[in-house]
Amino acid sequence: MKRRRTAVELALQGGGSHGAFTWGVLDRLLEEPGIELAGLSGTSAGAMNAVVTASGLLDGGHEGARAALRGFWRRVGEAAALNPMRLNPFAAFFGDMMSRVLSPYQFNPFNLNPLKNILASAVDFERLRASAEPRVFVSATAVASGRLRVFRREELDADRVMASACLPMLFQAVQIDGEAYWDGGYVGNPALLPLVRESPAHDLVVVQVNPVLRAGAPTRAQEILERVNEISFNSSLVREMQTLALMKKLIEDEGVPGHHYKEPLFQQVDTLRVHRIHGDAELLELGAQSKLHAGPALLEQLFGFGRGAADAWLSYHGKDLGRRSSVELAEYRP
Repeated sequence: MKRRRTAVELALQGGGSHGAFTWGVLDRLLEEPGIELAGLSGTSAGAMNAVVTASGLLDGGHEGARAALRGFWRRVGEAAALNPMRLNPFAAFFGDMMSRVLSPYQFNPFNLNPLKNILASAVDFERLRASAEPRVFVSATAVASGRLRVFRREELDADRVMASACLPMLFQAVQIDGEAYWDGGYVGNPALLPLVRESPAHDLVVVQVNPVLRAGAPTRAQEILERVNEISFNSSLVREMQTLALMKKLIEDEGVPGHHYKEPLFQQVDTLRVHRIHGDAELLELGAQSKLHAGPALLEQLFGFGRGAADAWLSYHGKDLGRRSSVELAEYRP
């Protein structure tokens, strides 16, 4: 008799090369015969992981997704290994200082980004747009309004995913239908509510690569900047977790006869179970600066961290899938 699968929706944070940690998490989850990926929401590197996973699922199921992710990150590592800035620490230092003085419109006038070609070769966007499952959501920041823009599976292409990963100090804003977009991490890292509302699954697994807690207050300039970035890139996730916690509390307090809701989001939140996989200890040790480096050795190390974190989570909380939350949402209520 076939083992019944639990439908799961994944929320994948962005964090530069630390997206390889998420690759490791996905690789381990895709080994589980009892898990079915019904929806993915991602931002920046999380968006790339989401679309590569979805495309791989269409080609060859779970094993196809695992192979697609390994191929994508292998090509990322190969491209980084050829980057002269990686081989020369003085050049890397100069590049960092240049990005603080000059805009990408000045030091990168042709807007070169090798990731776009790697992504386009890894994902069959036409097939992805035409598919019914899994649901995919990619977040970007509208530059003019500062608002979140969520691109859904049926409109995705390489440009929209690159918009989600567009760090404004390194790359020119991505133009989509006449509007400029930057990295989605500023306002939705990743977006949870569209995923919860539109995915048929009731188990939400958040894969978090930006550490929540750091001991003490940083005192050096670089450490202060890194911590400010971590807080800002976690703030939207924390805010949405707070929203889910408050909605859960209101539903519990008010009660709805027969649990019939006019708004689909309330119906989904009522039955939602929330989980979180993270690598805070290992990623804290690496430091935020490592997000800008993508050499093969570092990516493989991050991959190993991710697989280990997912394996530990499955050992402790795998039995909670389909039954109860393994995250205490009450802790998020302000």
